[in-house]
Amino acid sequence: MGRVSSACFISWTFFVYISSRFATTIEPSEFTTFNNIMDNGTEWMTDFSDIESKFSFRTSEEPEDDLCYIVPGQPETIKECNFNPDNKTFIVIHGWTVTGMFESWVPKLVTALLEREPTANVIVVDWLSRAQQHYPTSAAYTKLVGRDVAKFVNWLQAEIDYPWEKLHLLGYSLGAHVAGIAGLLTKHKVNRITGMDPAGPSFEYADAQSTLSPDDALFVDVLHTNTRGSPDRSIGIQRPVGHIDIYPNGGTFQPGCDLQNTVLMVATTGLRNMDQIVKCSHERSIHLFIDSLVNQEQESFAYRCSSKDSFNKGMCLSCRKNRCNKVGYRVNKIRTRRSSKMYMKTRDVMPYKVFHYQVKVHFFGKTKLSYTDQPMKISLYGIHGEKENIPYIMPALNTNTTVSFLLTTDADIGELLMVKLLWEKDTLISWPWWNPDTFHIRKLCIKSGETQSKIIFSAKEGEFSYLSRGGEAVVFVKDKEAFGKRAKSTNDSATFILYFL
Repeated sequence: MGRVSSACFISWTFFVYISSRFATTIEPSEFTTFNNIMDNGTEWMTDFSDIESKFSFRTSEEPEDDLCYIVPGQPETIKECNFNPDNKTFIVIHGWTVTGMFESWVPKLVTALLEREPTANVIVVDWLSRAQQHYPTSAAYTKLVGRDVAKFVNWLQAEIDYPWEKLHLLGYSLGAHVAGIAGLLTKHKVNRITGMDPAGPSFEYADAQSTLSPDDALFVDVLHTNTRGSPDRSIGIQRPVGHIDIYPNGGTFQPGCDLQNTVLMVATTGLRNMDQIVKCSHERSIHLFIDSLVNQEQESFAYRCSSKDSFNKGMCLSCRKNRCNKVGYRVNKIRTRRSSKMYMKTRDVMPYKVFHYQVKVHFFGKTKLSYTDQPMKISLYGIHGEKENIPYIMPALNTNTTVSFLLTTDADIGELLMVKLLWEKDTLISWPWWNPDTFHIRKLCIKSGETQSKIIFSAKEGEFSYLSRGGEAVVFVKDKEAFGKRAKSTNDSATFILYFL
C-alpha cells in the first residue's frame, strides 16, 4: 500500500471511529436534575452535595500539578490555596478526552496566563471522569458540568464578595459549551467567556441554553479552527456563537496540520497519537490564544467579512467602524446585535502573526486571453526588508479585467517601495521561438490591513509593464503622484479605478 493510500486509510479509520461515537445520544438519568434547575428557583445553588467536578488552583511554579483544590461549601480552602480576591480570575475548562487525563495544552495555557498576569488566579476545572465517556454522553454531561461551574462561581462570589467583572472563563471544545451553560446559570453575568473551537457534533443545531451563546457573558469571543465537513459532523461548531467569531484561515483547516505531517507523526510515535489527525486544527484555537498572551509585540488582527471567499480576495481589510480587531487576549470587547464573523490568515507555527495585503491589478491586452489557475510569484520590497517569491495561484486571468487578491507575509517589511510580479510557466515544455501571451499592466494598488495604507505602484519603465508567461518579472515602483498619500476612505474606490485606466 502506497504512502498516500496508507494515509487515507488511517484517516478514514479514525474518522469512522469518531463518527461512530457521534451516532447516538445517551441521556444519563441525572439530566432530569438539570431540567429541574431550569424550571425551579435558586435552591440548587446552595446544594453542593452533587458536584462532581473539581476546581484545581494552579500556580506558575507547578502549572501541571493539582496541588490544591478549592471546594464549594468549604471556605477555608479559598485561603489554603492562596486565592487572591483582589486579582482577576481565569477558569480553564477542558473538553472531551480519550485518555481520561489532562492534555498537554492545559499547563501551557496556565503558564501563559500567569506569565501575562502574574498575580492572577488560575483555576482548572477537572471533569475528566465525565469527559472520557462515549462522546454523546460527554456532550450531554456539559449541562451538569456547567451547573457545577455555575455553583462554584456563585459560591465563590458570595463567600468573598468577588467582583463579577474579574471573571474570565476559557473553554475548549466541549468545555466552551460548559462555560456557556455556566454563564447562563450564574446569578450575574461573568465578564468574559472565550470559546476555543467549541465542539460541533450535538451542538450545531442546539438551542442557546445548551450551547455557548452571546447571552452567556458580558462579552463572548470565539475562535473557530476546525469547521471542515457538513454541519453537526464538523469537529468544531460552524455557526457563530459569540459577539465576535474569528475564523483563522477560513476556520476549516490550519497550516501545518496537513495529513502528511500528522500521519508521519502517528507512524513514528504510535497509534496513541492517532487523534492528532483531527486534533491539530481543533487544538490550534488554544495555541492562537496562548500566542496572544506570550507574543504581545506580535498581535494578530482579524477582519470582518461577509464570506471566506471575499476575504481571500483581499476585499475586507478595513478597520473603519470596528471592522477589524485584535485576536485573543486583548480583543476589543465590542458588543453588537449580530455576531461579527471575522477572518485572518496565520503562519503554521508560533508566533502566528502575518501581515495582510490586498493587491489589485488591471490586465490589459491587445488580444483576448483567458486562463485559469495560473502560478504567480510576487515579491514585496519595503523600508525594513523584503519578501521575495511569494507563491500565488491566480484563479482567473482574463484580458481587460481587474483582479483583487489577498497576499500575506510573515515578516514586517515596513512601508512598501517596490513590487515585482512573475508569471511562471505552467508546463514542463517551453519553446524558445514561441511568442508567449502577454498582458499589459499600468498600475498596481496595494492596501495594508495592518497599517490601513493604500499605495499606488506604476510601471518602473514606461507607461506599461508587460507580463509574459515564463518571462521575466515585471517591476513596479511607488507612484510619484501618490507618494506618501493614504486613501481618504475605503469608499473612495473610484479614485483607485482611475489610476488603473
